[in-house]
Amino acid sequence: MTIHKSGNAHWEGDIKRGKGTVSTQSGVLNEQPYGFNTRFEGAAGTNPEELIAAAHAACFSMALSLMLGEAGHTAQSIDTKAVVSLDKADGGFAITQVALHSTVAVPGIEKSTFDDIIQKAKAGCPVSKLLKAEITLDYELKS
Repeated sequence: MTIHKSGNAHWEGDIKRGKGTVSTQSGVLNEQPYGFNTRFEGAAGTNPEELIAAAHAACFSMALSLMLGEAGHTAQSIDTKAVVSLDKADGGFAITQVALHSTVAVPGIEKSTFDDIIQKAKAGCPVSKLLKAEITLDYELKS
């Protein structure tokens, strides 16, 4: 089974003064502005790193939910934040690291079982598999 999802981007102008918009197939983002100023200067709008962070946090949380379910557990909550690091490298820029921070409430699970499952979710999440960056994970298990 193959699932296809799409996103669109439009850009006008040079890198410093130019501007663009990004849209998603679902319409959740519809001509959302992005540009040098939203990426490097804190202006309103989005940027590729923010979108990757959101996608990674969502994907990891879903992968963890799936793997907990396969082991007979259901999370009450999974709250994940992903922090993407964009660094200057080799004359350009590269995403060098994604730090996942997750707080998870799973009643009745043994800590060692949870530790194994969450590490498998980190490695098995499709977005994790996509990225060449170092992926770190810290987490808190609430019972």
